[in-house]
Amino acid sequence: MKNRISTLVCCLSLLSLVSGCKPKATPADQGQPQAVAPAAAPAAAPAASGASAGLMDPSKAVEQAPAVFKARFTTTKGDFVVEVHRDWAPNGADRFYNLVKVGFFDGVSFFRNMAGFMVQFGIHGNPAVMAHWRGAAIPDDPASGHSNQRGMLTFAMAGPNTRTTQLFVNFGNNAGLDNQGFPPFGKIVSGMEIVDSLYNGYGEGAPSGMGPDQGRLQMEGNAYLQKEFPKLDSVKTAKLEP
Repeated sequence: MKNRISTLVCCLSLLSLVSGCKPKATPADQGQPQAVAPAAAPAAAPAASGASAGLMDPSKAVEQAPAVFKARFTTTKGDFVVEVHRDWAPNGADRFYNLVKVGFFDGVSFFRNMAGFMVQFGIHGNPAVMAHWRGAAIPDDPASGHSNQRGMLTFAMAGPNTRTTQLFVNFGNNAGLDNQGFPPFGKIVSGMEIVDSLYNGYGEGAPSGMGPDQGRLQMEGNAYLQKEFPKLDSVKTAKLEP
């Protein structure tokens, strides 16, 4: 685990040179669950058919989440349910609530799966949608005492106050992330076996491995994944539970 976190930190440092963000030990694109922005804006793409106002405008997706709520993710492997506790990380919980409510996760792929560590997702398959959210960062939440243990759901980031839409589910004990800006905001309460079964055969993302390049994914969307990484699993729908 120590070596894995060190690798993530190095990747984040490299990422900061590209994105202009100051590095901070985190998990996201290469090494830790970290969010990486492409160097250039993506080419224009049509908005999702029937997209809600909130999907295309983050300023319209700012409702406060309930104190406790659940969201069901239906994936290409089956369903899992997340239970969110707003007091664990209020800003993260509010953002997640709104992302689910506007349908952001529908069609999103699990693009980075590191066995025994975490699986990451949260880049929209339509670059035109992602362009609106890539800079819509939320403030950091302080550590709450809840740890990145198996089944916990946490936002990825690339430094202070850079959390936007990317998330990861912990596969094991990742407590080393707790004081590095990764407060979990929810946990998988059913279907963790589905998360365990998500395809992980491509390895780490580019440039350190053969998996998807996060920058290209943001620029090209699901067309890139479907062409070069067709075995990846994805979210069919994510909905708030009654």
